[in-house]
Amino acid sequence: MGEHILSTRNDAVGFITIDRQHRFGSLDVETARDLRKAALQMARDETVRVVVLRGTGGVFCSGADMKAIRAGASQQDLGYLQPAGTPARQGYGENFKQILEYLHSTISEVRRAAKPFLAAVDGSAAAGGMGLALCCDLVLASERSTFEYAYFKTGLCGAESSTLLLPKLMGLRRALDFALLGRKLTAREALTAGLVSEVFSDTDFDAQVLALAQRLAQGPTAAYAAAKRLMNEGAGLDRLDHHLDRELEALVRSADSTDFAEGIDAFFAKRPAHFGGD
Repeated sequence: MGEHILSTRNDAVGFITIDRQHRFGSLDVETARDLRKAALQMARDETVRVVVLRGTGGVFCSGADMKAIRAGASQQDLGYLQPAGTPARQGYGENFKQILEYLHSTISEVRRAAKPFLAAVDGSAAAGGMGLALCCDLVLASERSTFEYAYFKTGLCGAESSTLLLPKLMGLRRALDFALLGRKLTAREALTAGLVSEVFSDTDFDAQVLALAQRLAQGPTAAYAAAKRLMNEGAGLDRLDHHLDRELEALVRSADSTDFAEGIDAFFAKRPAHFGGD
């Protein structure tokens, strides 16, 4: 599928693996594009009845690659994002937009898919990586896994479905507490909070995930699809695409702010950020 996105099969169970351990499972433009392609192919392949999304090396996904964001892309690459003749914007917003348009499309595809998508979180799921996990139908976590909002560390507001799904899964008060106070939840805490479906031991995590996926693959796929569609509507997730658009607009604005410029400098300097509030 690509250098860092692996698509494999075990009978009717499909696996999409984010294999980018050297960058903490983060997504640059190419990886985000390949992830979207893999998710779309798995969702449309009727011989695949369940899809497992996973990472490697003790990390699930950490969202957009900050190194790629700071390096930026050529104006030629970014040209499709703005009308001809429009001056280049200042800040990092367009660099984020290039990645998030693929990632948001992946999230939308996962929620619409007429089959179960499982997130197999073995390690860290932070920022957009956490949002990618939460958009799946079931979230299976190993004991060593952690979940963190993390956006505020660099002065970003949040995206990748997190601002929609966290209040729905945790409740508004707990979601704000989790995000604003920068809490990092263990797998057991995330289970209690409603973010995780089940926690498995580290030693047999892969085997437990496969067994559950195979169990679902033997079930009534068409009935699963209908129930998923109805539950999406009942939970208000039929407006997911609208909310993802709002998230993208807000994150682009925050990425163009002086606070994010300070936040990304602090991130690479490994020091606390000093935000001015704008």
